[in-house]
Amino acid sequence: MVWNMIIQLIGGLGLFLFGMQLMASGMQKAAGDRLRKILELLTTKPIIAAITGLVATVLVQSSSTTTVMLVGFVNAGLMTLSQAVGTILGANIGTTITAQLVSFKVSALIYPMIGIGSMLNFFGQRRTYKYVGQAVLGFGILFLGMTIMSDSMMPLREMPFFLQLLTSFGSNPLMGVLIGAIFTAVIQSSSATTGIVIAMTLQNVLTLPAAMALVLGSNIGTCVTAMLASIGTSLSARRAAVAHLLFNVCGVLLAIIVFRPFTAFVAETSDIVARQAANAHTLFNVTNSLIFLPFVKYFVDLVTRLVPGTDVNMEMGPKYLDKRILMTPDVALSGVRQECLRMARLAREMVVEAMQVFVDDDKKLMQQVLQKEDLVDSLEKEITIYLAELSQHSLTKEQSKEVSLLMHAIKDLERIGDHAENITRLADDKIEERLRFSTQAVSELQEMQNKVDEMIVKAIEAFANGDLILAGQVVDQDDVVDNMERSLRKSHITRINDNVCFPPSGIIFLDVISNLERIADHATNFAQVVLGEF
Repeated sequence: MVWNMIIQLIGGLGLFLFGMQLMASGMQKAAGDRLRKILELLTTKPIIAAITGLVATVLVQSSSTTTVMLVGFVNAGLMTLSQAVGTILGANIGTTITAQLVSFKVSALIYPMIGIGSMLNFFGQRRTYKYVGQAVLGFGILFLGMTIMSDSMMPLREMPFFLQLLTSFGSNPLMGVLIGAIFTAVIQSSSATTGIVIAMTLQNVLTLPAAMALVLGSNIGTCVTAMLASIGTSLSARRAAVAHLLFNVCGVLLAIIVFRPFTAFVAETSDIVARQAANAHTLFNVTNSLIFLPFVKYFVDLVTRLVPGTDVNMEMGPKYLDKRILMTPDVALSGVRQECLRMARLAREMVVEAMQVFVDDDKKLMQQVLQKEDLVDSLEKEITIYLAELSQHSLTKEQSKEVSLLMHAIKDLERIGDHAENITRLADDKIEERLRFSTQAVSELQEMQNKVDEMIVKAIEAFANGDLILAGQVVDQDDVVDNMERSLRKSHITRINDNVCFPPSGIIFLDVISNLERIADHATNFAQVVLGEF
């Protein structure tokens, strides 16, 4: 009986997690790929940041996912620590929505939602309908998993030892908090923990005090995901993860201090224990956020002292573009050149880091490359708009030509970033599929990368100093890289035929050298801007 119960519980939990993931994916796609922009732009003030974190977490249905994104943004310099802390406060509130949904008895809606969601997903003519269908189907599967988990708990009502253990969580909340934290840390989902807790309350297995202790623990356990994501990141990113942990731990300690009156208050919110548990989860996070919100600045100072050190963040947006000087084209063009240099250096960093991800299987660095790609894309748009506005003013023939050259330069720099992103994606495939590469293959990739990096460095220096000789050297080296790409392609195919290299790895290898060759082409184009050619 126990074995069947465990199997049923695991199956129900699997459906619950899958349904939650499917629902979140559908909601995100239906809303459009705007989540990152929301987090970046609407987090300037603590209260706005908290609301933004709430909305974002409702979309992804996971405070852990939101917090991991925030750690990545802080790591790449796209967000300050203060912005991240304010957003985390809202994310903790947003994650309670799932618990509120599953606490209602919606068994009659399960199969209609699965049916309607499936119809929309498979037969919807527009992508939006398909995405909405995914979300509805996810809801149905989530509730189905919830029902299965609840039914699996029924035999527990006849186990005195287990009931006595759970009762002890109510009399000793710290034990319940510890169990809830450990379980959530293992499955890395506080929503799943609260789902199981509510399933147990629906079968009258858990009392309200015991359920509340487990739910409080889940708020600590959910911090593990962000802490893991912060390993190997920048100082500010590690501070963001620590802030998340410290915020939840302090909140849980406060809740334990007032545990009995808090329990009594929650008991008045509903006659159903499942609803009471969900309300406790929401009340805890809302109250905790409201207490900390006015003191975000001081909280950030505390975290900074606990995690000491100095860190340099990457500045977002253009630094050298000033619309007030558009009336002075020479000065405006000087600012654009400085912005292009900044963009070029970022693109070069992306290529170096992308290859480091590929060679060292460094997934932590992957997020940084992708964030820099967003910044490079943003700079390309900003510079293009600025040059378009500049071209509306009275320009000399030489100035007009320079505007055109700079337009081509930023396009090539943006393409270098795109190819660096491609290499990062290939690295992810290599890591996920555990593809093997021979020592010779890795050595050849590094050799080609060094040659390409040399071209980029020379092109940047030539652009910075107007060095025609150096720019000419870059153009001459393009043929060297082209020949190297053809040679490496031929030698790698030979190794595959000789069973020295793993065939699936060969496709990845050829794609990487192809991207490196294209990066060399764009570096050459960038150097030709110095020569006045395009």
